[in-house]
Amino acid sequence: MLVATTETVPGYRRVQTLGQVFGVVVRSRGLGGNIIASLRTILGGEIHEYTQLLEEARRQAVDRLVANGAAMGANAILMMRFDSSEIGQMMSEIVAYGTAVVLEPDHAA
Repeated sequence: MLVATTETVPGYRRVQTLGQVFGVVVRSRGLGGNIIASLRTILGGEIHEYTQLLEEARRQAVDRLVANGAAMGANAILMMRFDSSEIGQMMSEIVAYGTAVVLEPDHAA
């Protein structure tokens, strides 16, 4: 499945727009990770525990986005974006969203 942040894909034309599609992940930060991260804030710099958590959550959100798009019959997702928010003080929500479409090669291009 092609996932693009653009509205169009060179060499392809949109045959059908299927609608909005998304993948949602809610992850909690464990107590151990919070303690280590708190200690790292004293020294400054990157907090690797949170970076890893968010990278994994984004990958999982994109995987769910692709699965939902495929279930709709899409072969591509255009205008893909991420959004994130905090739920309480211990959880993060990551959403990958876009427009599920059917593309075909544009032989005129």
